[in-house]
Amino acid sequence: MPTLHVCPLSRLHGTIAAINPSHVVSLIGVGARVERPASIAPDRHLLIGVSDIVEPMEGHVLAGSEHMEQLLAFIRAWDRTSPLLFHCWAGISRSTAAAYIAACALAPDRNETELARTLREAAPSATPNARFVALADELLARQGRMVEAIRAIGRGAEAMEGTPFMLQLNRG
Repeated sequence: MPTLHVCPLSRLHGTIAAINPSHVVSLIGVGARVERPASIAPDRHLLIGVSDIVEPMEGHVLAGSEHMEQLLAFIRAWDRTSPLLFHCWAGISRSTAAAYIAACALAPDRNETELARTLREAAPSATPNARFVALADELLARQGRMVEAIRAIGRGAEAMEGTPFMLQLNRG
């Protein structure tokens, strides 16, 4: 069964060793260094350099539609035979948003609210980046349902760093 995994940067190599993903998505601020894990082929590692912000801020990169289009293209190219791993600095905002977006894109029959609740159960500290979700909602033609579902689960529990977690694409 295809699975999506999320972890903070500090747990990247340990999570890779534990789950053996075929693809990795790094969502990290421009200038932050992320060394591609040796077990991940270059074409199976997507690095998106964006800041964890929802409005323009000097010195930071605000996520745009082009970033979400890149993310969606990468997700759709994943063959689903091995896990897909998302990480950001803390494993709380950018990577949880990306995992939620992936679940919505790859399991279009699943309800956005149910997916958001599943995300909250798996990751009590998850606070998906609202801009990522809004951009993807538009690209996936979800008519605001993704945005509303994430708004409904509210801000996650306070944490310096998220705990690695997994989402299944299919129920069960």
